[in-house]
Parts: sequence; C-alpha cells; structure tokens
Amino acid sequence: MKPAALAKLCLALPGAREEFPFGEDTSVFKVAGKVFALSRLNAEPLRISLKCEPDLAVRLRAEHPAIIPGYHLNKRHWNTVELDGSLTDDFVREMIEDSYDLVVAGLPKREQEKLKWVALSQE
Repeated sequence: MKPAALAKLCLALPGAREEFPFGEDTSVFKVAGKVFALSRLNAEPLRISLKCEPDLAVRLRAEHPAIIPGYHLNKRHWNTVELDGSLTDDFVREMIEDSYDLVVAGLPKREQEKLKWVALSQE
C-alpha cells in the first residue's frame, strides 16, 4: 500500500480529519478530536499505528509478524502495523475501520449521531 492510499482510507471515514500535532512528518487521523490512527507517511517502511481491542491486539501480534505493540503508545490498546506487503489491503482497511469504530463507540451519543455512525463491522 502506498502512503496516499493509506491516507485516503483514513480520510474516507465519516468526520475523519488529518492533523499534524507532532510535526509535519507525522499524520494523525482523528474523529471528533480523538485519535484513531497515526503514521509517518514518508517513512520507509510505511507503518500505521491503530487502536485495537486488547485481546484482539495480542492475537494479531501472534499471528502476523508485521503487527507489533504500538510504538510510543499504550501497548495494551494500540498496534503498529508495518505495511510490508504481508497483509492484504482489505485486512489493513478492516483494522483501520475497527480502530475508528473503537474511538467512535466511546464518543457521546450526540457525536455518534452527528457522524451518522453505524459500526462499520456491522454494515
């Protein structure tokens, strides 16, 4: 996956915005002011950090060498995914959507309604 495609996937989600609070090299993707993905889009190799349910995070790390505990993040709730070609684009998209859903699920109902949110995994 190329950096532009990765950013496009993140920004395609309802209410998603890209910000640069850690400098121009690190894209931080947020919904309603809450982070659901981080990536240095110009880095080699390309990586993205995503929020994940703790039990699933551990299982994904065990099953996929490209998935490691979140780099400089709470390792219980975040994974860093190296986009080295070992994971399909669809699988990466699903992880991004899951991260987004986890963040939106924690928002007040009013914010969820503004986003017309239905958990992507339930569609």
